Parts: sequence; structure tokens; C-alpha cells
Amino acid sequence: MTTAPHALVVGATGIAGSAIVDRLLQDGWAVTALSRRPGAAQAGLSWRSADLRSAESLAQALRDVPATHVFFTAWSRQATEAENIAVNGGMVRDLLAALAGAPVEHVALMTGLKHYLGPFEAYGQGTMPDTPFHEDEPRLDVPNFYYAQEDELFAAAARQGFTWSVHRSHTVLGYAVGNAMNLGLTIAAAAAISRHTGRPLVFPGSATQWNGLTDVTDADLLAAQMVWAATSPEGADEAFNTANGDVFRWRWMWPRIAAHLGVEAVGFVDAPRPFEEQMAAAAPVWAEIVAQHGLVEPDLDRVASWWHTDADLGRDIEVMTDMSKSRLAGFTEHHRTIDSFTRLFDRYRAERLIP
Repeated sequence: MTTAPHALVVGATGIAGSAIVDRLLQDGWAVTALSRRPGAAQAGLSWRSADLRSAESLAQALRDVPATHVFFTAWSRQATEAENIAVNGGMVRDLLAALAGAPVEHVALMTGLKHYLGPFEAYGQGTMPDTPFHEDEPRLDVPNFYYAQEDELFAAAARQGFTWSVHRSHTVLGYAVGNAMNLGLTIAAAAAISRHTGRPLVFPGSATQWNGLTDVTDADLLAAQMVWAATSPEGADEAFNTANGDVFRWRWMWPRIAAHLGVEAVGFVDAPRPFEEQMAAAAPVWAEIVAQHGLVEPDLDRVASWWHTDADLGRDIEVMTDMSKSRLAGFTEHHRTIDSFTRLFDRYRAERLIP
């Protein structure tokens, strides 16, 4: 590092962003956190607010931030992939342009496995690489906002002289509230509602997901890999898959999760039973649970993202990644996924978000 390290974390209140902030602060970094709304105050942390879709808002918010390392974890879901490309590619472009005068040395971009699977509009369609996915697979011949984000990153790196890394995570398990893609808290909320109503926790997904192998990404591991890549020569100008390092079957994991959450488990039988259908009338039940247990978040929509968990667990394709590349490069952190789930549930209980 040529100057004192100063991290800018974009999307700092999300599952991944908050884990990166925590990791950096633990390691003694000065951190600027960027989000639409500021989060909790912490020593060594300053908050900036901006609309990531506005070049003017970004320029104003970042004009005096001496960022040496940027961790970009934000995205904005749009109605079509063409809009996703315009908005999400534009966010990367405009943010890095706003930092043109800063001493940026490295930018780490979080994307995901839609790099291999295709965007929402063409998800799992057409020819895909075999699992486990490897980083050197060619791009799919379909528009994809992840590719647009990468291209904006590569162009800015060539123009501004920093190194980069791309981190392709699977489903991310971590602590956040109000996140649109929070599988861990969604399952925990479903378990609480099921237990309160005397019903079992019914697996919402497909036979393929129930029986097949898969993996997930602990947000703490994602944070560790992004910081490693940002500060290690071996991480410069590379894309890395980012998953816990183990694989599992939901038919093995589901009863263990249910037992930890104190509810009976029921697996796949005949057809998917999506959470959106199971929990269609759950808001009043959640209100009863909140009142009975003194929970801190009464809005079920900020706790559970039924649609995303249904999409994740309802896939009719096997999804898992190869982690050899980053391991051979020197990143060897490994998380056991059952522990990722139970630690997360225990934290949500301690914060009184679930009973």
C-alpha cells in the first residue's frame, strides 16, 4: 500500500457490506460506509449517503473520501435485464468516476453465480457449464448485468490505474434486516410462524434442490476473501468463486436447521410448496409472535423475502462452485455450512429478531 489504507464499502448496510465493514474495523482499517441511509455508529467508521443511480449524488458524497480500497456489494433489481444492465452497470461506472481523484489501489466487486446461470429473464436456460462452476468458463451468450458491471470495472481500472477482483458468491448467509435476498432470516421467520401455528417447517423447493448437492456463501467468508484479494498480489486482476468450501444436500440440512429452530421438519413430497403460498396469510401471525416475544421488527416484509428463497430453493438445476482457484492462490478460509446457519440463527435470536 502506497498510502494509509482507507476502505470505501458500497452497500454497507446489506448482508455482504455489513460483514465487510465488521471485518475491516476488526483489522484496524479506517472505513467509509456508503448506503442510501446511514447505519449504526462505530469507532473508525464514517457514513456517507448517496443515490447510487445518480452520478451527481455520488460525486457529492465521495468528493473528499481518500479511498485506497473499494468494496462494491450493491445492486438494484429492475423489471428487465436491459434495465438491470443500464442501472447496475451505471452504478459501477459512476461510482468509480466519482473516485477518479482518490488514491484508489484496488476495487473488489461482488457479483454471483448468475454469471454462470444467466440473468433472471433467462435463468438456467440454454447451455450452461457443468458443475462445479469454474472461473475460466466463457460468458454465456446472453445479456447479463454482471458482465456489464465487470466491463465497467475493467475499463475504470485501465483508465485509473488500480487492480481489481471479482467475487462470485452463491446464496449469502449473513446478518441484515430489510434485505431483499435473505435466505437465513427468511427460513428462521418461517420456522417461527410454523412453530407458533403448530405446523411443521415444510421445505418450499424442488426435488432437484432437495436431493442434489449445493453450497452457500457465509458473509464472513466473503468479506475475508474480498479483503484478502484487495491486499494480496495473488488476488489482483482475478475473478474468484466464493463459497464456504463444503457441499451439502437440503434433505440432510433441512431437519438439522429445523431442530435448531425448535420445529418439526417436512421435506419435499411430490411438488414444490413455495413459501409465498405457505405464508400468504402470515402477517397477523407474525404480529402475534412479535407481541408475545418482544421482537424488534414488526414488519414481516422486512424480515422475510419469500420470493427469493422460493427462487433459490425451487431451482431445477444443480448449482455449486469450485473453490480451487482462490485456495491455490493463498485464500484457505473454510466454513462448515451447518455452523453458518446455527451461528446466524443464534445472532438473530440475541438481537430479538426471531424468538
